[in-house]
Amino acid sequence: MTPPLRVVFAGTPEFAVPCLSACVQPGIEVVAVYTQPDRPAGRGRKLTPGPVKLAALERGNRVEQPENFRSADTRRILADLAPDLMVVVAYGLILSQKVLDTPRFGCWNVHASLLPRWRGAAPIQRAVLAGDTHSGICLMQMEKGLDTGPVIARSATPLAAQETGGSLHDRLSALGADLLRQQLSVLAETRRKPDSEAQSEDGVEYAHKLDKAEAAIDWNRSAQAIERQVRAFDPWPVAEADVAGERLRIWSALALPGVAEAAPGTLLAAGRDGIDIATADGIVRVREIQRAGGRRMTVRDYLNARPDLKRPAA
Repeated sequence: MTPPLRVVFAGTPEFAVPCLSACVQPGIEVVAVYTQPDRPAGRGRKLTPGPVKLAALERGNRVEQPENFRSADTRRILADLAPDLMVVVAYGLILSQKVLDTPRFGCWNVHASLLPRWRGAAPIQRAVLAGDTHSGICLMQMEKGLDTGPVIARSATPLAAQETGGSLHDRLSALGADLLRQQLSVLAETRRKPDSEAQSEDGVEYAHKLDKAEAAIDWNRSAQAIERQVRAFDPWPVAEADVAGERLRIWSALALPGVAEAAPGTLLAAGRDGIDIATADGIVRVREIQRAGGRRMTVRDYLNARPDLKRPAA
């Protein structure tokens, strides 16, 4: 009888949890789950485990949380697990060549973009921000370069007109789990390293890590760019701007057709459908906001608390 494929899983955030579930199938044994150390979170800054750790503990998996793989002892622990394969999904640590070479079949990475476009840390948000029409998942054989390895399999999905960073995150998380499940099943049966395709160096884009400073809206940009910014940064870091003398987080906005005959940032109208603001090219209608210390709300609710704002003629 063929022994099960010994898999080490490495991941940290919610995005990776469905992929951990995809590893639980006949012919595969998850011998350990690697995840980032617990981090301070919440107002009390209490050490809090990540979603993958919680899912692993619920399943009874062995959990390892090294700060890195620089020490010989840390690498020895991994080697002693005798892994056939390491599956890496949004783990958050750079893996050295020694680590990549430890498993018999190397390391696979589930990456949330159609490589070579959007290598790097924030491919989901960058795709929405750039106005891409498609995104997807690539299952990649890892090598030392940043997301440069050959692609084993890929699956594409169109972006909806009102796609947000959050909605694309959830869809790609499920898509990645499906793709991984299929390829793991093949590897468990064949025990042969899968064919892969080298990435082209044409069309490479780098998805730099999100910075909260990027959340600030600049009304001197176009309405289309601002709408994409709002959608890309939902649910984090959430776009924000000064509107009618108040700093607001902007959860939903829509680029309107037409030309604004006013300086960028000018409040043009305010009514139950939204707050219309002039930009350098077009008009943005703000539809959902959040006041400092408050909850997310529709503009209609917000205007009930701001009767001073100008409203459009009936």
